[in-house]
Amino acid sequence: MTLRRSASQKTGGLAKAAAGRRAGVASGHRSPPAPVAERARSGAAPLNSADRHGAALDRYDIAILRELQLDARLSNTELAARIGISAAPTWRRVRWLEEQGYITGYRAELDRRKLGLGVLAFVRVDADRNAAAATRELEEAIRRLPEVIACHYISGAGTFELQVMATDLDAFSRFSLDTLLNLPHVKNLHTSFSLGEVKAGAALPLAHLDRPKGS
Repeated sequence: MTLRRSASQKTGGLAKAAAGRRAGVASGHRSPPAPVAERARSGAAPLNSADRHGAALDRYDIAILRELQLDARLSNTELAARIGISAAPTWRRVRWLEEQGYITGYRAELDRRKLGLGVLAFVRVDADRNAAAATRELEEAIRRLPEVIACHYISGAGTFELQVMATDLDAFSRFSLDTLLNLPHVKNLHTSFSLGEVKAGAALPLAHLDRPKGS
């Protein structure tokens, strides 16, 4: 059996609803915002701290960074289980960390020895000029060298500290003579060799982010 509401019933219902809204405003009670009302009607749980995000890192963000540093191949579901919130806010937080530049990329760690790169050298580069234009030219030349896996400005003697990989000592010697010494504005090189790795590819320390500010 089909039930139909008459026009008078519909009109009466609308009038009652309007009267109820006016009464609510007059008494100082307003209807909740639409998203909150929708969540209440649907039976969904109210927003909690895991769903909200301010401008600074919170404990969930720090937990995400810590877990992804240990294993960047975690699925979103696995990551959510480890940090203790549901999958949807976890995914949103990872996206926010990427957009804000806290996470700059994901990459595989390779075993250099298995790939035949048996030599890791630390090379201090002395530049013959300290002018800004000359330094930028040298920087650009260094960035183009795949054998140089890291480069830092350093204090004290020297201009740059390079980490260089090569297959063996002969290959490193050729690279030094044919490439490094021919870079623009390079005056001298001072080289030390790694005799064994104690620690490499370590995660960044994050304990300071857990401490209250000022402590």
